Amino acid sequence: MYSDKVMEHFNSPRNMGEIENPDGVGTVGNAKCGDIMRIYLEVEDDIIVDVKFKTFGCGAAVATSSMATELIKGKTIDEALELTNKAVVEALDGLPPAKIHCSVLAEEAIKAAIEDYKNKRKDAE
Repeated sequence: MYSDKVMEHFNSPRNMGEIENPDGVGTVGNAKCGDIMRIYLEVEDDIIVDVKFKTFGCGAAVATSSMATELIKGKTIDEALELTNKAVVEALDGLPPAKIHCSVLAEEAIKAAIEDYKNKRKDAE
C-alpha cells in the first residue's frame, strides 16, 4: 500500500518539532480527515535555513510533512513557493489515491508559512 520511502519518513520523520521564534508559521487542516499540519520556518537572507513541522494525522500526513520539509530546506523562499504536492508525492515514490490530500496539505502549509514570513517582514519595515 505505501512505498518504502513513505514508511521510512513515517517511522523516522525528518525535521519534526518546533522552531523557537520562527520567521514564519503556517497551519492548515482538513476537516474531512482530521489532519492538521504546522510548518515553522527560519529564514536568513531569503534562504530557508531551518524548517520543522508538527503534524496531527495519519502516517501519510507525517510522511508528506517530513518529505516536504526536506525538499525546501536550503532553498530560497521563491524556490520553496514552487514546491507542488505532485513533487512531494513523486519524492515519496507515490501515495495511494485516498492519501493524495496529505501532500496537498503539505504544500498548503509551506505556502502559509511563507505568507506569514512575508507578512512579518512587511510589518517590520
